[in-house]
Amino acid sequence: MQRKHWISAFATTAGLAIGLLATTAFAQTTVRIAWYSDGNEGEVVSDLLKRFEAQNQDIKVVLDQVPYKAITENLPVQLASGQGPDIARVVDLGGVARYALDMRPYLKDASYWEKNFGPFLPWMRPEGDSSAITGFMTQLTVTGPFVNKTLFEQAGIAMPGAKATWEEWGKAVKAVAEKVQVPFPLAMDRSGHRFFSVAVSEGAKVFDAKGEPAVIDDGFKRAAKLVYDWHNDGVMKKELWGSVSGTAYRGANDEFKNAQVVMYQSGSWQISQFDKTVGDAFDWVAVPSPCGPGGCSGMPGGAGLVAIKTTKHPEAVAKVMDYLASEPVLSEFYARSLFVPGHLGIAAKGLDYKDASPQAKAALKVFSDQVAQLSPVAYRLQGYVNNRVIFNAVISRLGQAISGETTLDEAYKRIESDVAQQIAERKK
Repeated sequence: MQRKHWISAFATTAGLAIGLLATTAFAQTTVRIAWYSDGNEGEVVSDLLKRFEAQNQDIKVVLDQVPYKAITENLPVQLASGQGPDIARVVDLGGVARYALDMRPYLKDASYWEKNFGPFLPWMRPEGDSSAITGFMTQLTVTGPFVNKTLFEQAGIAMPGAKATWEEWGKAVKAVAEKVQVPFPLAMDRSGHRFFSVAVSEGAKVFDAKGEPAVIDDGFKRAAKLVYDWHNDGVMKKELWGSVSGTAYRGANDEFKNAQVVMYQSGSWQISQFDKTVGDAFDWVAVPSPCGPGGCSGMPGGAGLVAIKTTKHPEAVAKVMDYLASEPVLSEFYARSLFVPGHLGIAAKGLDYKDASPQAKAALKVFSDQVAQLSPVAYRLQGYVNNRVIFNAVISRLGQAISGETTLDEAYKRIESDVAQQIAERKK
């Protein structure tokens, strides 16, 4: 009888254990992340998340790797309808902020986030909120030019030195392109963010004394006229800016890696990609931002990883974010992705980009050094909740002027009306 009783008890205990395991497996929480990549960062974060899952078997993380266009165009529509992922990697930080989750109540140590991400947290907060912690920067980006140094050497022309102006660079790259017969002297991403890296240096103030948008001023007009004239005199080609319309983005990555571009105005996020795609095909270098009456400033920016408030699992989301934002994990992410750190503690200690080539390491230093040159206007614009409205209006209307559909003066009027109208619609 005792043996039968023991067997019965064992069977009951085993049954309970199996049931508990089944319940635990069934109760596993799934966290979905919408993620786009410029270089290898998708591979890196995927590797890091596998380690997280091994340590947290009650949470499954699904990394949905999507094109950049899906983040800029499809995601806002999903979020507006109450749909979307639990976490998203986004660039329109102000535009997505209204859909962001304040993780503060769920984080292990909110003071860690404040200490290390402090200057960037306002970029991701809903308008009027001064305390929410909604995400962190997967990298701090800085706009700036990449130059095909080999083409300068082949042309026998010296590269402009430090503090050279945009006009001086324009003349130099045109001379190189004509000498060595390449199609694109200067290429610039068709992006409002990239345009304002020129405009701020030309003296654009963007805002009035009350902090309201006042986009069209003398500095803005100098930059717009510069880009417009470049397209008319062959420094820039309409095949890039004129190949798409409206607010569509157009980069010149392929043209640069194929040695068709002398100078490419883009930014630090391209380093990882060029380190792989260009290889030793030619010598490429990053150079400091060219100068104007407003200084020698690029635009700060980057992609933020933001928690979304419609999530049904805020605790699990915060746990994933705490892990990815932790100093050892984030240090590895930055180092392997070849990104400028968006974490003050890591930036102060410095990073060993051990997998980077000498060219990539040199480029990272140039962009890191440029952070100190960034204008307060550039920071203000990047942190403005409606900056995407400004960027899109400028690209759309300036693009029309470049394509010959309208005049520059008409473009200025339409930019002002577009910005006022779209901000009013957002405030409804």
